[in-house]
Amino acid sequence: MSVFLYILNHNIIPILVLVILGYLLGKKFELSIYTLSKLNFFIFVPAFIFVNLYTTSIPQDMLKVVAAVILLLLLNMIMVLIYAKIRGFHEGYKNAFTNSVLFANTGNIGVPLITLVFSSPPFFVNGTAPYLALALTAQVMVLVVQDTAMNTLGFFYASKANTHWKNSVLKVLKMPAIYCVLLAVILKSVPYDITLSPVWPALEYAKNALVSVALITLGVQLSMTTFALKNPDAYMSALMRLLVSPVLALFVIHMLDLQGVVAQVVMITAALPTAVNTALIAVECDNYPDFASQAVMISTFLGALSLVLIIFLARLLFPVV
Repeated sequence: MSVFLYILNHNIIPILVLVILGYLLGKKFELSIYTLSKLNFFIFVPAFIFVNLYTTSIPQDMLKVVAAVILLLLLNMIMVLIYAKIRGFHEGYKNAFTNSVLFANTGNIGVPLITLVFSSPPFFVNGTAPYLALALTAQVMVLVVQDTAMNTLGFFYASKANTHWKNSVLKVLKMPAIYCVLLAVILKSVPYDITLSPVWPALEYAKNALVSVALITLGVQLSMTTFALKNPDAYMSALMRLLVSPVLALFVIHMLDLQGVVAQVVMITAALPTAVNTALIAVECDNYPDFASQAVMISTFLGALSLVLIIFLARLLFPVV
């Protein structure tokens, strides 16, 4: 019950407050959703990825976490393609649905949630949290892979329905997030601490702004959205993201022989709600933004309940010796 209340009070309610503020602003003023999405994708998202990747020490065994996230993306993609074929989705709607299932909210929900799980009983012993550092390192690896994929594949899927695939590739190559990943990896090997440079505080300010600006932007988008709460595809998207994805994660975990803390992190992050940025990508590419926004909100609401179950099962299945 304490985990549920923490998730509700510290993750879900703050998210909803910012989304509601954005909704009210969108109703009161004529805000440009396209301007807001540009701020996210060209400033805040790149800074978020660069700062997290540069400041995280990456042990060699974390490569297994990277492999796990990539395999899980592939399995989820296969599942989505089968469902889309059965339902007869056309290209644009299929791609919007794909993004809603593939990409999870590993940042503003995933990071604080993993922090809670591994800094509270039974992992909090004698005033210390001995497994927290390992858990957060694994979580950041999940975050970096997910964000990189979302800002490349996610954009490609969202844009290719409305344009030629070559133009979709060019659109992806224009997004700065992928270059921030490469830059962070290169600079980690340079014998100079970038955090001591005068640019670093600006990067941290931009990184810290991502969550609030992204959620407010989602609220603005929702203020322009016609809701269809009876849309079965939005609920199917939530089912796949919140329950089927962690089941697929079990297969990946056993395949890669992940154990203990790392296995728990992979399973829990596989069950996170749909990423807010999938709605922003849909807006940016004009690819079913109404459906994308509804998928984010429904999975976020239902995730407050399903995550409690997944955390319990992860602890049960992968105990820490």
